[in-house]
Amino acid sequence: MPTLTQRILQSECDGGILGKRFTSYYIMVFVMHLALKRTTLLVLSGLLIGMYLLPVTAQDAGGTTMPTPVAQATPTPIPRPQPATVLTQDKATLEVYFTSLAQGSTGLLHVTGTGIAGAKSSFLDDLVDFFPMPNDGFYGLVSASMEQTARNYTLDVLVWYEDGTRETISTKVDVTVGAFIKQVVTLPPDKSYLADPEIERNEFAKLESIMSATTPQRMWDSSGFQLPIPGGELTSPFGAFRNYNGIMDTRHTGWDIRATLGQPVMASAAGKVVYTGLMDIRGNIVVVDHGMGVFSTYNHFSQTHVTRGQTVNAGQVLGVVGNTGRTTGPHFHWEIVVNGNFVDPVQFIQMWKPG
Repeated sequence: MPTLTQRILQSECDGGILGKRFTSYYIMVFVMHLALKRTTLLVLSGLLIGMYLLPVTAQDAGGTTMPTPVAQATPTPIPRPQPATVLTQDKATLEVYFTSLAQGSTGLLHVTGTGIAGAKSSFLDDLVDFFPMPNDGFYGLVSASMEQTARNYTLDVLVWYEDGTRETISTKVDVTVGAFIKQVVTLPPDKSYLADPEIERNEFAKLESIMSATTPQRMWDSSGFQLPIPGGELTSPFGAFRNYNGIMDTRHTGWDIRATLGQPVMASAAGKVVYTGLMDIRGNIVVVDHGMGVFSTYNHFSQTHVTRGQTVNAGQVLGVVGNTGRTTGPHFHWEIVVNGNFVDPVQFIQMWKPG
Protein backbone atom coordinates (compact mmCIF):
# COMPACT_ATOMS: atom_id res chain seq x y z
CA MET A 1 0.00 0.00 0.00
CA PRO A 2 1.51 3.41 -0.94
CA THR A 3 2.46 5.60 2.00
CA LEU A 4 0.80 8.95 2.63
CA THR A 5 3.92 10.60 1.19
CA GLN A 6 3.81 8.58 -2.02
CA ARG A 7 0.08 9.13 -2.54
CA ILE A 8 0.49 12.91 -2.40
CA LEU A 9 3.68 13.25 -4.43
CA GLN A 10 2.76 10.76 -7.16
CA SER A 11 -0.62 12.32 -8.00
CA GLU A 12 -0.81 13.71 -11.53
CA CYS A 13 -2.01 17.22 -12.26
CA ASP A 14 -4.49 16.28 -14.99
CA GLY A 15 -7.30 18.40 -16.36
CA GLY A 16 -9.85 16.97 -13.92
CA ILE A 17 -13.21 18.63 -13.55
CA LEU A 18 -11.89 22.00 -14.68
CA GLY A 19 -10.84 20.63 -18.06
CA LYS A 20 -14.19 18.90 -18.48
CA ARG A 21 -16.04 22.12 -17.76
CA PHE A 22 -14.01 24.06 -20.32
CA THR A 23 -14.69 21.35 -22.92
CA SER A 24 -18.42 21.31 -22.22
CA TYR A 25 -18.54 25.08 -22.37
CA TYR A 26 -16.98 25.36 -25.83
CA ILE A 27 -19.09 22.57 -27.29
CA MET A 28 -22.30 24.18 -26.10
CA VAL A 29 -21.28 27.62 -27.37
CA PHE A 30 -20.48 26.16 -30.81
CA VAL A 31 -23.88 24.49 -31.03
CA MET A 32 -25.66 27.71 -30.13
CA HIS A 33 -23.73 29.59 -32.83
CA LEU A 34 -25.46 27.39 -35.36
CA ALA A 35 -28.94 27.92 -34.00
CA LEU A 36 -29.22 31.30 -32.30
CA LYS A 37 -28.79 34.93 -33.19
CA ARG A 38 -25.74 36.78 -31.96
CA THR A 39 -27.56 38.81 -29.30
CA THR A 40 -29.14 35.75 -27.71
CA LEU A 41 -25.85 33.92 -27.93
CA LEU A 42 -24.01 36.60 -25.98
CA VAL A 43 -26.53 36.40 -23.14
CA LEU A 44 -26.46 32.62 -22.97
CA SER A 45 -22.67 32.51 -23.27
CA GLY A 46 -22.43 34.78 -20.26
CA LEU A 47 -24.68 32.45 -18.32
CA LEU A 48 -22.57 29.48 -19.31
CA ILE A 49 -19.41 31.20 -18.16
CA GLY A 50 -21.02 31.64 -14.77
CA MET A 51 -22.21 28.04 -14.68
CA TYR A 52 -19.02 26.39 -15.85
CA LEU A 53 -16.17 28.61 -14.74
CA LEU A 54 -17.10 30.53 -11.62
CA PRO A 55 -17.83 27.53 -9.36
CA VAL A 56 -14.23 26.33 -9.72
CA THR A 57 -12.53 29.68 -9.18
CA ALA A 58 -10.47 30.18 -6.04
CA GLN A 59 -7.42 32.14 -4.99
CA ASP A 60 -4.70 31.84 -2.41
CA ALA A 61 -4.84 33.93 0.77
CA GLY A 62 -5.64 37.48 -0.20
CA GLY A 63 -7.58 36.53 -3.36
CA THR A 64 -11.23 36.01 -4.20
CA THR A 65 -12.97 33.66 -1.79
CA MET A 66 -15.25 30.75 -2.58
CA PRO A 67 -18.74 30.56 -1.01
CA THR A 68 -18.23 28.82 2.32
CA PRO A 69 -20.06 28.15 5.58
CA VAL A 70 -19.51 30.56 8.44
CA ALA A 71 -18.49 29.04 11.76
CA GLN A 72 -19.73 30.23 15.12
CA ALA A 73 -17.69 30.46 18.31
CA THR A 74 -20.11 27.87 19.71
CA PRO A 75 -21.00 25.61 16.77
CA THR A 76 -24.64 24.79 16.15
CA PRO A 77 -25.25 21.09 16.85
CA ILE A 78 -25.61 19.02 13.68
CA PRO A 79 -28.82 16.96 13.72
CA ARG A 80 -28.39 13.23 13.46
CA PRO A 81 -29.32 12.14 9.92
CA GLN A 82 -31.05 8.99 8.80
CA PRO A 83 -28.62 6.31 7.57
CA ALA A 84 -28.35 5.97 3.80
CA THR A 85 -28.17 2.16 4.03
CA VAL A 86 -29.16 -0.33 6.74
CA LEU A 87 -27.88 -3.92 6.54
CA THR A 88 -28.84 -6.64 9.01
CA GLN A 89 -26.84 -9.84 9.45
CA ASP A 90 -27.52 -12.67 11.91
CA LYS A 91 -27.08 -10.64 15.10
CA ALA A 92 -25.77 -7.22 14.05
CA THR A 93 -27.10 -4.25 12.11
CA LEU A 94 -24.82 -1.96 10.10
CA GLU A 95 -25.88 1.62 9.34
CA VAL A 96 -23.98 3.44 6.58
CA TYR A 97 -24.32 7.23 6.76
CA PHE A 98 -23.24 8.01 3.20
CA THR A 99 -24.30 7.00 -0.30
CA SER A 100 -20.79 7.32 -1.76
CA LEU A 101 -17.41 8.79 -0.87
CA ALA A 102 -15.86 11.53 -2.97
CA GLN A 103 -12.08 11.55 -3.21
CA GLY A 104 -10.77 13.18 -0.04
CA SER A 105 -13.95 12.70 2.01
CA THR A 106 -14.98 10.88 5.19
CA GLY A 107 -17.92 8.61 6.00
CA LEU A 108 -19.49 7.29 9.20
CA LEU A 109 -20.48 3.70 10.05
CA HIS A 110 -22.58 2.45 13.00
CA VAL A 111 -22.99 -1.11 14.29
CA THR A 112 -25.60 -2.23 16.82
CA GLY A 113 -26.63 -5.57 18.27
CA THR A 114 -26.82 -7.59 21.48
CA GLY A 115 -23.59 -8.74 23.09
CA ILE A 116 -21.20 -7.00 20.69
CA ALA A 117 -17.66 -6.81 22.08
CA GLY A 118 -16.09 -4.86 19.22
CA ALA A 119 -16.02 -4.12 15.50
CA LYS A 120 -13.65 -2.95 12.79
CA SER A 121 -13.90 -2.08 9.12
CA SER A 122 -11.77 -3.15 6.17
CA PHE A 123 -11.90 -0.60 3.36
CA LEU A 124 -9.29 0.52 0.80
CA ASP A 125 -6.60 -1.53 2.56
CA ASP A 126 -7.29 0.24 5.87
CA LEU A 127 -8.29 -1.71 8.99
CA VAL A 128 -10.07 0.68 11.35
CA ASP A 129 -11.33 -0.09 14.85
CA PHE A 130 -14.79 1.16 15.84
CA PHE A 131 -15.30 3.03 19.12
CA PRO A 132 -18.12 2.34 21.58
CA MET A 133 -20.78 4.82 22.62
CA PRO A 134 -22.79 4.22 25.81
CA ASN A 135 -26.05 2.47 24.92
CA ASP A 136 -25.52 3.26 21.23
CA GLY A 137 -23.36 0.51 19.77
CA PHE A 138 -20.07 1.12 17.96
CA TYR A 139 -19.03 3.79 15.44
CA GLY A 140 -16.25 3.86 12.85
CA LEU A 141 -14.87 6.35 10.34
CA VAL A 142 -13.76 5.50 6.81
CA SER A 143 -11.99 7.83 4.39
CA ALA A 144 -10.84 7.99 0.78
CA SER A 145 -7.64 9.79 -0.16
CA MET A 146 -7.51 12.57 -2.76
CA GLU A 147 -5.76 10.17 -5.16
CA GLN A 148 -8.00 7.13 -4.66
CA THR A 149 -9.13 5.74 -8.02
CA ALA A 150 -12.82 6.47 -8.57
CA ARG A 151 -14.65 3.13 -8.80
CA ASN A 152 -16.68 0.64 -6.76
CA TYR A 153 -15.04 -0.99 -3.71
CA THR A 154 -15.98 -3.59 -1.11
CA LEU A 155 -16.48 -2.49 2.48
CA ASP A 156 -16.32 -5.26 5.11
CA VAL A 157 -17.28 -4.75 8.74
CA LEU A 158 -16.15 -7.47 11.14
CA VAL A 159 -18.19 -7.79 14.34
CA TRP A 160 -17.20 -9.99 17.27
CA TYR A 161 -19.30 -10.93 20.28
CA GLU A 162 -18.80 -11.56 23.97
CA ASP A 163 -19.55 -15.26 23.42
CA GLY A 164 -16.57 -15.55 21.04
CA THR A 165 -18.54 -15.69 17.78
CA ARG A 166 -17.91 -13.41 14.81
CA GLU A 167 -19.65 -12.28 11.66
CA THR A 168 -18.89 -10.03 8.71
CA ILE A 169 -21.26 -7.59 7.03
CA SER A 170 -20.25 -6.58 3.50
CA THR A 171 -21.47 -3.90 1.13
CA LYS A 172 -20.27 -1.94 -1.89
CA VAL A 173 -19.14 1.69 -1.82
CA ASP A 174 -18.56 4.01 -4.77
CA VAL A 175 -15.57 6.35 -4.57
CA THR A 176 -16.39 9.29 -6.84
CA VAL A 177 -14.27 11.98 -8.48
CA GLY A 178 -13.68 15.03 -6.30
CA ALA A 179 -14.28 18.56 -7.58
CA PHE A 180 -10.69 19.80 -7.44
CA ILE A 181 -9.44 22.97 -9.11
CA LYS A 182 -6.06 24.06 -10.47
CA GLN A 183 -3.99 26.88 -9.00
CA VAL A 184 -0.73 28.57 -9.92
CA VAL A 185 1.18 30.03 -6.97
CA THR A 186 4.18 32.34 -7.24
CA LEU A 187 6.34 32.36 -4.14
CA PRO A 188 8.22 35.50 -3.09
CA PRO A 189 11.96 35.40 -3.88
CA ASP A 190 12.98 34.69 -0.29
CA LYS A 191 10.78 31.57 -0.25
CA SER A 192 11.27 30.30 -3.80
CA TYR A 193 13.62 27.57 -2.53
CA LEU A 194 10.55 25.90 -0.96
CA ALA A 195 9.28 24.89 -4.41
CA ASP A 196 11.31 21.73 -3.95
CA PRO A 197 9.80 18.21 -4.09
CA GLU A 198 12.50 16.86 -1.79
CA ILE A 199 11.64 19.35 0.96
CA GLU A 200 7.97 18.45 0.62
CA ARG A 201 8.70 14.73 0.57
CA ASN A 202 10.67 14.97 3.81
CA GLU A 203 7.93 16.98 5.49
CA PHE A 204 5.19 14.51 4.51
CA ALA A 205 7.34 11.71 5.90
CA LYS A 206 7.72 13.59 9.19
CA LEU A 207 3.97 14.18 9.43
CA GLU A 208 3.32 10.53 8.69
CA SER A 209 5.61 9.56 11.55
CA ILE A 210 3.94 12.00 13.95
CA MET A 211 0.47 10.64 13.15
CA SER A 212 1.42 6.96 12.94
CA ALA A 213 0.45 6.23 16.55
CA THR A 214 -3.30 6.67 16.97
CA THR A 215 -5.30 6.90 20.18
CA PRO A 216 -8.05 4.25 20.23
CA GLN A 217 -10.43 6.38 22.31
CA ARG A 218 -12.56 9.21 20.95
CA MET A 219 -11.41 12.48 22.55
CA TRP A 220 -13.78 14.98 20.98
CA ASP A 221 -16.92 15.77 22.95
CA SER A 222 -20.52 16.79 22.26
CA SER A 223 -19.40 20.22 21.02
CA GLY A 224 -18.03 18.45 17.94
CA PHE A 225 -15.67 20.14 15.47
CA GLN A 226 -15.58 23.76 14.34
CA LEU A 227 -13.57 26.12 12.18
CA PRO A 228 -10.38 27.17 13.98
CA ILE A 229 -11.15 30.83 13.22
CA PRO A 230 -14.89 31.38 13.85
CA GLY A 231 -16.44 33.34 11.01
CA GLY A 232 -13.24 33.08 8.98
CA GLU A 233 -13.39 33.20 5.19
CA LEU A 234 -12.18 30.03 3.51
CA THR A 235 -10.05 30.83 0.48
CA SER A 236 -7.90 28.18 -1.22
CA PRO A 237 -9.81 24.89 -1.23
CA PHE A 238 -8.81 21.42 -0.21
CA GLY A 239 -7.40 19.11 -2.88
CA ALA A 240 -6.43 21.79 -5.40
CA PHE A 241 -3.80 20.82 -7.97
CA ARG A 242 -1.09 23.41 -7.35
CA ASN A 243 1.91 24.51 -9.35
CA TYR A 244 4.60 26.51 -7.56
CA ASN A 245 6.75 28.92 -9.55
CA GLY A 246 6.15 26.92 -12.73
CA ILE A 247 8.47 24.13 -11.58
CA MET A 248 6.68 22.00 -8.96
CA ASP A 249 3.29 20.26 -8.97
CA THR A 250 1.63 19.16 -5.74
CA ARG A 251 -1.74 19.03 -3.96
CA HIS A 252 -3.29 21.36 -1.41
CA THR A 253 -3.86 19.17 1.63
CA GLY A 254 -6.21 21.46 3.55
CA TRP A 255 -8.15 24.73 3.47
CA ASP A 256 -6.68 28.22 3.76
CA ILE A 257 -8.50 30.74 5.94
CA ARG A 258 -8.10 34.47 5.44
CA ALA A 259 -6.63 35.98 8.59
CA THR A 260 -4.50 38.84 9.86
CA LEU A 261 -1.19 38.70 11.68
CA GLY A 262 -1.67 37.93 15.35
CA GLN A 263 -5.25 36.67 15.00
CA PRO A 264 -5.92 33.82 17.47
CA VAL A 265 -6.51 30.29 16.17
CA MET A 266 -8.55 27.79 18.16
CA ALA A 267 -8.57 24.00 18.42
CA SER A 268 -11.22 22.49 16.15
CA ALA A 269 -12.16 19.98 18.84
CA ALA A 270 -10.94 18.50 22.09
CA GLY A 271 -7.77 16.43 21.89
CA LYS A 272 -4.12 16.11 22.81
CA VAL A 273 -1.22 18.07 21.31
CA VAL A 274 1.22 15.56 19.81
CA TYR A 275 3.58 17.99 18.07
CA THR A 276 4.61 21.63 18.05
CA GLY A 277 7.57 22.94 16.13
CA LEU A 278 8.89 24.54 12.96
CA MET A 279 8.63 22.85 9.56
CA ASP A 280 9.85 24.09 6.19
CA ILE A 281 6.47 24.22 4.42
CA ARG A 282 3.96 24.53 7.25
CA GLY A 283 6.09 26.87 9.32
CA ASN A 284 5.22 26.92 13.01
CA ILE A 285 2.76 24.03 13.34
CA VAL A 286 0.59 22.40 16.00
CA VAL A 287 -0.74 18.85 15.53
CA VAL A 288 -3.67 17.65 17.68
CA ASP A 289 -4.75 14.02 18.09
CA HIS A 290 -8.54 13.73 18.51
CA GLY A 291 -8.56 9.95 18.84
CA MET A 292 -9.87 7.17 16.59
CA GLY A 293 -7.40 8.06 13.83
CA VAL A 294 -8.45 11.73 13.54
CA PHE A 295 -5.77 14.46 13.63
CA SER A 296 -5.88 18.17 12.88
CA THR A 297 -2.97 20.44 11.98
CA TYR A 298 -2.69 24.22 12.39
CA ASN A 299 -0.04 25.94 10.32
CA HIS A 300 1.98 29.11 9.59
CA PHE A 301 1.76 30.42 13.18
CA SER A 302 3.88 33.35 14.29
CA GLN A 303 3.60 32.06 17.87
CA THR A 304 2.23 28.87 19.44
CA HIS A 305 0.62 28.82 22.89
CA VAL A 306 0.55 25.09 23.65
CA THR A 307 3.10 22.37 24.28
CA ARG A 308 3.45 18.74 23.31
CA GLY A 309 1.45 16.42 25.56
CA GLN A 310 -1.01 19.13 26.57
CA THR A 311 -4.75 18.34 26.52
CA VAL A 312 -6.84 21.00 24.78
CA ASN A 313 -10.55 21.75 24.61
CA ALA A 314 -12.58 22.76 21.58
CA GLY A 315 -12.14 26.50 21.09
CA GLN A 316 -8.91 26.73 23.10
CA VAL A 317 -6.35 29.08 21.55
CA LEU A 318 -3.40 27.18 20.07
CA GLY A 319 -1.46 30.12 18.65
CA VAL A 320 -1.70 33.21 16.49
CA VAL A 321 -1.65 33.69 12.72
CA GLY A 322 1.71 34.29 11.08
CA ASN A 323 3.57 34.09 7.79
CA THR A 324 6.02 31.25 8.48
CA GLY A 325 6.72 28.44 6.05
CA ARG A 326 5.72 28.27 2.37
CA THR A 327 3.39 31.26 2.18
CA THR A 328 2.65 34.21 -0.08
CA GLY A 329 1.37 36.30 2.82
CA PRO A 330 -0.14 36.01 6.30
CA HIS A 331 -2.91 33.42 6.44
CA PHE A 332 -3.88 30.21 8.20
CA HIS A 333 -3.70 26.69 6.72
CA TRP A 334 -5.81 23.97 8.34
CA GLU A 335 -5.75 20.21 7.77
CA ILE A 336 -7.70 17.15 8.93
CA VAL A 337 -6.25 13.64 8.63
CA VAL A 338 -8.48 10.56 9.05
CA ASN A 339 -6.93 7.08 9.07
CA GLY A 340 -3.78 8.43 7.43
CA ASN A 341 -5.59 10.30 4.65
CA PHE A 342 -5.74 14.06 4.25
CA VAL A 343 -9.48 14.75 3.96
CA ASP A 344 -11.62 17.81 3.29
CA PRO A 345 -11.84 19.58 6.68
CA VAL A 346 -15.06 21.40 5.78
CA GLN A 347 -16.82 18.18 4.75
CA PHE A 348 -15.56 16.56 7.94
CA ILE A 349 -16.85 19.20 10.34
CA GLN A 350 -20.20 19.38 8.53
CA MET A 351 -20.67 15.62 8.90
CA TRP A 352 -22.62 14.42 11.93
CA LYS A 353 -20.47 12.50 14.40
CA PRO A 354 -21.42 11.01 17.77
CA GLY A 355 -20.18 12.95 20.75
